[in-house]
Amino acid sequence: MGWQGRVLRIDLGAMTAKEEPLNMEWAERYLGQRGLASKYLFEEMDPKADPLSPENKMIFATGPLTGTFASTGGRWSVVTKGALTNAIAASNSGGYFGGELKLAGWDFIIFEGKAAHPVYLIIRDLDAQILEARDFIWGETVWETEERIKKRHQDPMIRIASIGSAGESLVRFACVMNDTDRAAGRSGVGAVMGSKNLKAVAVRGTLGVKVHDPERFKTVVREKRAKLDVHAARERLGRVGTHAMIDNTHAYGSLPTRNSRDVQFEGNSKVNAKAAHTPRRSDNKPNVIATKACFSCSIGCGRIATIDPEHFTLKSEENKKRYGKAMGGLEYESIFALAPMVGSDDLDAATYANALCNEHGMDPISFGGSVSAAMELFEEGVITAEDTGGIKLNFGNAEALCKLAEMTGIGEGFGKEIGLGSKRLCDKHGRPEFSISVKGQEIPGYDTRAMQGMGLAYATSNRGACHMRASPFVADFSNLETEGRAEIVKNTQDMASVKDSTGLCAFAGNAWDIADYADQVDAACGGNWTEQRMMETGERIWTLERQFNLRAGMTKADDTLPERFLKEAAKTGVAKGRVTELDKMLPEYYHLRGWTEDGVPTNETMDRVDI
Repeated sequence: MGWQGRVLRIDLGAMTAKEEPLNMEWAERYLGQRGLASKYLFEEMDPKADPLSPENKMIFATGPLTGTFASTGGRWSVVTKGALTNAIAASNSGGYFGGELKLAGWDFIIFEGKAAHPVYLIIRDLDAQILEARDFIWGETVWETEERIKKRHQDPMIRIASIGSAGESLVRFACVMNDTDRAAGRSGVGAVMGSKNLKAVAVRGTLGVKVHDPERFKTVVREKRAKLDVHAARERLGRVGTHAMIDNTHAYGSLPTRNSRDVQFEGNSKVNAKAAHTPRRSDNKPNVIATKACFSCSIGCGRIATIDPEHFTLKSEENKKRYGKAMGGLEYESIFALAPMVGSDDLDAATYANALCNEHGMDPISFGGSVSAAMELFEEGVITAEDTGGIKLNFGNAEALCKLAEMTGIGEGFGKEIGLGSKRLCDKHGRPEFSISVKGQEIPGYDTRAMQGMGLAYATSNRGACHMRASPFVADFSNLETEGRAEIVKNTQDMASVKDSTGLCAFAGNAWDIADYADQVDAACGGNWTEQRMMETGERIWTLERQFNLRAGMTKADDTLPERFLKEAAKTGVAKGRVTELDKMLPEYYHLRGWTEDGVPTNETMDRVDI
């Protein structure tokens, strides 16, 4: 059937763990993972609740294909109200944790309330225990937490999702980390976990996953795997990862640089994929030394990297021991945020800062965006070295970037300010226009003056600025027109919603269309999951998330972009002299969605999507 049919409900206040049946009526309408967990959240909590209060709920959610041998079937999500955005958050992760949770017999874990003191959850198949975390793992890094839990429970195969010190200290963009360097990375879900005094969830699963039609599932999975294996995008992702995208955005003029004051980066050749794969003089090794894949993945886009042993970040013996080894490497979004966005061309500094984001559990996109906002505040004289503890926050200062990564991760000094996120930081200092964010979430690596469709996607994303919620890339890299973008954004938002609910990776969508996802879901779950039904489900999920945000207090005014994109023309690139023409696209988008001019779904739309 795909689903295990079980939910583990954890009341942290009462310190109880109870099994209950998965709501199969909802599963038939919202599928799983992002969609189904959003339905649970919508029905069970007040959207107006403070995201860091016990009233907020947090759901660890798998999809019906998570834990199966479908290619990329290792995805899982953390669904909650985001600490960074005050909007619904569905933060997707890979690695092995999601598959292990499903193999242990669980579709969801729902966390309620707040523990009186730090705890962690250990799951061995259908047995779940809440254990003491004080004097054991509270206060420890993600890396140390994983090591200690595996050692205590004498099982190196336990899979662990945890927060680092960033989540404990309520950094607004803290992540939930798993498998050392995989992350449910955006919207501050780690801060929500920290607010509940929940340090980690450790899982060992041996039960397997049953599907509706095993023989058909085998056949369909083989067909889709064969289609994926020969696709050029799969080969490129396996060979150079997402890092290669930086050459495209730089050349096009859509690479956010120096807090989006610029759209091209003169130091691109020092931080691009070619640079990362070129052996260095010191040890004749490249930055990227190996690749890695997640559970049941046939793509392998993950990178393993090392820092130049002569780099300034490895001068101390302590750092050399801790960071002078193979670690999770850079992806496109992390290299953009930790290099061009802050004006630095230091690849090793970006690798070090990224390692600290993994170790302490921070979103590198929001961290880099917050540092870049602080740098602009500094260069404009709004803040001084007196405010920063003596750190000169000029664009391009790689040492400042690394120092702030250290400080933000442990909640020290000016790092506490960075940990607020760029919106709260810039509001505090009276310059809100320096926050390059949407709904309080820092933008990913695509400047919307050159990519008009992405501008609409950012503005209307239910979780704040996000490049994974819609896919207008082909159109945006083809021309600068706004015509037709609303339809592309709307349709790909619906596709992303249902894909994120399957348990499969969005990157497989480079080779598969929505029918390919539908075929696998139908074989696993039964119930006539067609392409049409998948798209209807995606629209239902998107509309439900919109309703959550409206009830949380959001309005049409939140469907906007940074002032810089709307008023300051691009200086170079294909969009030189252009701004983002959101005003042309947004009304059409609302119309296509069946929403009012104020962005509210009409009664007719609510009936049509069956919410």
